[in-house]
Amino acid sequence: MQTDHLIIGLTGGIGSGKTAASDFFSEQGIPVVDADIVARQIVEPGQPAWQAIREHFTPDVLLEDQTLNRAWLREKIFQDPEERTWLESITHPAIRSEIIKQLNQPAISYTLLVSPLLFESQQHTLCHRTLLIDVPEKLQIERTSQRDNNSPEQVEAIIRAQMSRAERQIRAHDIILNNESREKLYQACLDKHRDYLTLAENYKMIRITDRDSAS
Repeated sequence: MQTDHLIIGLTGGIGSGKTAASDFFSEQGIPVVDADIVARQIVEPGQPAWQAIREHFTPDVLLEDQTLNRAWLREKIFQDPEERTWLESITHPAIRSEIIKQLNQPAISYTLLVSPLLFESQQHTLCHRTLLIDVPEKLQIERTSQRDNNSPEQVEAIIRAQMSRAERQIRAHDIILNNESREKLYQACLDKHRDYLTLAENYKMIRITDRDSAS
C-alpha cells in the first residue's frame, strides 16, 4: 500500500506487552491504528457488517442494547466452522478497509498499526516494516494468568491457537525482547522510535522525489 508516510506494524502474542509498547509510541506523538478497536467499530449498531450479521443470525445475535452478543456468537461459530467462515468473509474485508482508511490519515512522521494477528490476517502487507514484541512462552503464561485470572491451561490453549513464537520471529523485521522490566521495554521502544523517525524522513524524501519525477 502506498502512503505519504511510513507505516510500522507492531505485533506480539498474548501477554507480550504489545499494548504497553504501543502506548509508549502513542505518548511520543505517533498515531496508532489498533486493529482490535477497528474490529469492534465495524460491528457497532447500524454499521453494514452489524446489519449483515443481524440478518444472517437473526436478532438472537443481539443483546437488549442492540450490540452483538459476543458470547452467543463465539459459541455459534465454534460449533459450526462454516458459520465462522461466513462471519470472517463479512468482517475481515470491513476491518481491512477501515484500517486502510485510518492509515491514510496524515502523519508527521510515521503511523503504527497494532495487530495481534498482523501476519495471520495479512495486515503486514499494509506496512513498510514490522516490529515484534517478543517474550518467552513461560513468561507469557505467568503474565496473562496474573492479569486476566485465567488458568495456565487456558493461557496455553490461547497460545497454541496463535502463530508460533518462532514463526513471528522469522517474519518480523525488528524484535524487542520484553523479558525484563517495563523501563527496559520503554528504552528499547525509544531506540526503535528514533530509528523509525530516520526511516520516516528518508521515506518521505523518496516519495517527494518520485512525485517530482512523475510530474
